[in-house]
Amino acid sequence: MNERIEISTDYIQLGQFLKLSNVVESGGMVKIFLAEFEVYVNGEREQRRGKKLYLGDVVSIPEFGNYEVVREE
Repeated sequence: MNERIEISTDYIQLGQFLKLSNVVESGGMVKIFLAEFEVYVNGEREQRRGKKLYLGDVVSIPEFGNYEVVREE
């Protein structure tokens, strides 16, 4: 089961997403986190903190879980 992360915009950048989902505590930690942990967006490895995530995208981090980007209600 995916944890749902709600956004109110059309997209969110991966770095912002990691902060919003409480995977990292600050923006400065994002680059280090992406270098040390495997992060997958829709099944493909991703290391760019600026990668745009859109509604319906699934982010998988084996050590943390699966997250789905959804529209804020």
